[in-house]
Amino acid sequence: MLGNLKGKVAIITGSASGIGKRVAQMFAEHGATVVIADLNLDSALIVANEIRDTYKQDTLAVAMDVTDEAQVNAGVEATFNKFGKIDILVSNAGIQTISPIVDFEFAKWKRLFDIHVHGAFLTTKACMQKMIEKGNGGRIIVMGSVHSFEASKNKAAYITAKHGLLGFVRAIAKEGAQYNISSNLIGPGFVKTPLVEKQIPEQAKSLGITEDEVVKSIMLGETVDGEFTTTDDIANLATFLAGFETNALTGQSIIASHGWHIQ
Repeated sequence: MLGNLKGKVAIITGSASGIGKRVAQMFAEHGATVVIADLNLDSALIVANEIRDTYKQDTLAVAMDVTDEAQVNAGVEATFNKFGKIDILVSNAGIQTISPIVDFEFAKWKRLFDIHVHGAFLTTKACMQKMIEKGNGGRIIVMGSVHSFEASKNKAAYITAKHGLLGFVRAIAKEGAQYNISSNLIGPGFVKTPLVEKQIPEQAKSLGITEDEVVKSIMLGETVDGEFTTTDDIANLATFLAGFETNALTGQSIIASHGWHIQ
């Protein structure tokens, strides 16, 4: 049954808030044991306890800076030691930096790449090793963006990183196939999370327009209905992909954007 995650163990990075938190909640609702992996351990513990109390599922909270290989490996090892397997990885941790290319600070450019690209690599590598060791296959879901396909002003680092993740997902699909490990990319449109809300005044200042204009023209202007994508939309997609029983969809990307970038 699609979406039936009963008995599955899932690591979700950046899951103490926003999209990652909602994915963790929905996974637990569908029977998964979820690991809340986040830079902020205190927040991760709160979310893990909330999920345990609400959904009566076992959970684990781990501190995970996805740019730190030792910390990634430690979190994956702790998960494997506690639950005996890892079935699903949702690589979700991310940041945004708004700046024209000519003013983009190299340190901030590298930091964004470290989190999005290198973080996805480190977590995927560690989880794939455990999936292969266990021999039960696995599902790897990478959180991309409409910006895995489109470009916007003042987001060059984010766009470049998200385009790179699309290629990475395809590479995982090729290498993971013999082990029954699938990989897919979810491409959300604008989801009204703290990360996106922070961008509204930044974009307004950078582009010299009002915050209302940023929302109406920049964020939602290419949608068919002027609506934000929701965390539920993305969590439903992640649940569908995590519970898909074959590799028929591996190496694919699914855009959830209210029609922005219709393929």
